[in-house]
Amino acid sequence: MEKQTTLNGEATFRGKGLHTGVVVNLTIKPAPENFGYQFKRVDIEGQPLTPADANRVSFTQRGTVLAGDREDVRISTIEHLMSSLRAMRVDNCLIELDGPEVPILDGSAKPFVDAIKRVGIKEQEAERQYMVISHKAVYEEPEKGIRIIALPEEYFAAQVNIAFEGSRCLANQYALLESLDDYEEVYDCRTFVFLREIQMLLQAGLIKGGDLENAIVFVDQEMTDEQRKQLAQMLGKEDVTIHKSGVLNEHDLKYANEAARHKLLDLIGDLSLVGRPIKGRIIATKSGHGSNTAFARQLMKEFN
Repeated sequence: MEKQTTLNGEATFRGKGLHTGVVVNLTIKPAPENFGYQFKRVDIEGQPLTPADANRVSFTQRGTVLAGDREDVRISTIEHLMSSLRAMRVDNCLIELDGPEVPILDGSAKPFVDAIKRVGIKEQEAERQYMVISHKAVYEEPEKGIRIIALPEEYFAAQVNIAFEGSRCLANQYALLESLDDYEEVYDCRTFVFLREIQMLLQAGLIKGGDLENAIVFVDQEMTDEQRKQLAQMLGKEDVTIHKSGVLNEHDLKYANEAARHKLLDLIGDLSLVGRPIKGRIIATKSGHGSNTAFARQLMKEFN
C-alpha cells in the first residue's frame, strides 16, 4: 500500500509574476492527509483558501488561473508549481502567497523541484488514492487540431506533440516522459513565446513580468539591425543576440526540443488539478492550458 506524502519543511520563494509583474512571496508548507493542494491568499482579509481543482479554472490564456470563492480571489500561473509537486509525488501541500500570481522565477519548474528536494518529503499514514484510467478517453478540438488521449497504463506516462504552422524557427516537435522518475528531463525547460506575439500579449495586459531571464523568445520574422536595437532598448539591454536556432536570448536552447518538453511540464501541472495522481498514458497533440484543464475536468467526470 502506498502512503500519502507531504513536505518535511517549508520553502519560500520571492519573485515577480510573469503576467502581472507583481512581486510575490510564496511559501510551500506541509499539510495534513487528504488536504491535497490548496492556495491561501494571505494578503486578503480572511486569508481565503482555494483548492487546486480543475473546476476552479477561470482563465487559460498563457497560464492557468484559479478562481476563489470570492470575486477578488485569483491565483494565476500555477502550472509550474503544480507540475513540480505532482512529479515529486507530494500529495498534500499548503501554498501561501501574498499576491495574485505564482512567481515565474526562471520560467521552469526547476527552482520548485530543487526546494522540494532540500526540505524533503515525509510519508503520512493515509493511503494514496489514484485516478486509474480504465478505458480510452479522448478530448478533441478539431478546428484547432487539438487532441488529447488517455489510455490505461500501470503508471503515469505522457507524450506531447506540438506544431506551429508557418513558424520559421519552431518545427514540429515531440517530447516523451515514460515515468515521473525521469522528470529531470523536462523540469528545467522554460516557457516560451514568439516575438510576433509580444506586442499583442502586452496589449492584452499579459507578460508584464516577462524578460529574457524567464522566457524563451523565438524570432520568427526578419529583423533589421535597427529593429534589433529598438527591441534591446525595450528589454533594457544594450544588445540582444539571435542564435542560429532562432532564439532571442543570452543563452541558447537547453535542448533542441525544449519547447515540447516545456509543454509536457505544463501538461503534468494542469492534469494535477484532477486532485489525485493519475495511472494512465497521456498523448497530447497541440494542447495548451485551456484544453489540458478541459480534459482534466472530463477525466474527473469519467474516472471519479
